[in-house]
Amino acid sequence: MECHVPALLSIFLNVLAPVFLLVSFGYIAGPRLNLESRTLTRFSYFILIPAFTFDVMSNARIGAALAGQMVAYAIIVHLACAGVGYVVATLLSRSPKMVAAYMLIAIFGNVGNFGIPIVQFRFPGSDQALVAGTVYFLAISSIAFVVGVAAANWHRGSAWRAALAVVKTPALIAVPPALLVNSLQIELPPLLSRSISLLSAAMIPTMLVALGVQLSGAGMPRLTLDTVLAAVVRLVAGPALALALAPLFGLDGIERAVGVLQAAMPAAVLASIIAVENDLLPEFVITTVLFSTLLSIVTLTLVLAIV
Repeated sequence: MECHVPALLSIFLNVLAPVFLLVSFGYIAGPRLNLESRTLTRFSYFILIPAFTFDVMSNARIGAALAGQMVAYAIIVHLACAGVGYVVATLLSRSPKMVAAYMLIAIFGNVGNFGIPIVQFRFPGSDQALVAGTVYFLAISSIAFVVGVAAANWHRGSAWRAALAVVKTPALIAVPPALLVNSLQIELPPLLSRSISLLSAAMIPTMLVALGVQLSGAGMPRLTLDTVLAAVVRLVAGPALALALAPLFGLDGIERAVGVLQAAMPAAVLASIIAVENDLLPEFVITTVLFSTLLSIVTLTLVLAIV
C-alpha cells in the first residue's frame, strides 16, 4: 500500500495533531501554572475514567462472544509484545532489572490518554469504534498492570499484589453496574445520567493535559541504545503483532482497526510510576516513555494510514 505524503500529512493534522496539541498545553502550562500532575491524574483515575467507562459500557451494543474475542485478542497481543521485550533484552545480555524494564515498557501502552481520543478522531461519530476502544482499553490496562507490576517485582514474588490492584481498579469496578444497566435496559434518572455524561466528556481533555504536565517534569530524553530499542518494541512490535494475530481471532473491520491502533500506542506514563514505586530503573523507563511519545508522531501516522 502506497502512502503519499499529502495523505500522511492529512492524517497527522486531522487525527494526531489535536491530541498532541492538548498534550502540549499541559507541557507548557504545567510548570507555569504550578499544576499538580498527581492531582489531575488521580482525578482522572478515580472519577473521570470510571464515569467514562460506565457511560460507554451501559449504552454499548456488543455481543458477549465478540467482546470475548476482543479481550482474548488484546491480552494475547500484549503478552506477546512483552515476550518480544524479554527476548530483545535477553539477547543483549541485559541485567534482570533491565529485562523487566523492557517488558514493562513493551506491555504498557498508553491506551487511555492517547488511545481513546485517537480512536475517536479516527472514527468520528462511531459508537462501534468507541465501544471497541473502551473494551481494548480495559483489557489491555488490566493485563499490562498485572504483568508490569509482576515483572517489576519478580524477584520479590509480589505478583499477587498486582492482581489485587487490578481488581480494585476504579474503571473495572464501574463495569459490572454498567453491564447490569445495559442488560436490563434500566433508564437512569436525568440527574444521574447527565452528571455521568458530563464527567465522561471531561475525561479525554483532562487526561491529555495531565499527560503533558507529567511529561514536562521528565525533561528532554537522553537517548541510549536501550531507550531506542525499548521504544521500538512498543511502537513497532505492538501493531505488527496485532495485525498478524487478528485473523486468528476472527476480527476484521472496526474491531481489527481499533485493536491495531491501541496496540500501537506509546509507552504509558503509568509504566514510569510503577518503575519509580518499585525502583525499576526509573530514569530509564521515564526517558523511554517520553521518547516513545515523541517517536509515536511518526509511527502512529503510518499505522493510521494502514488501518
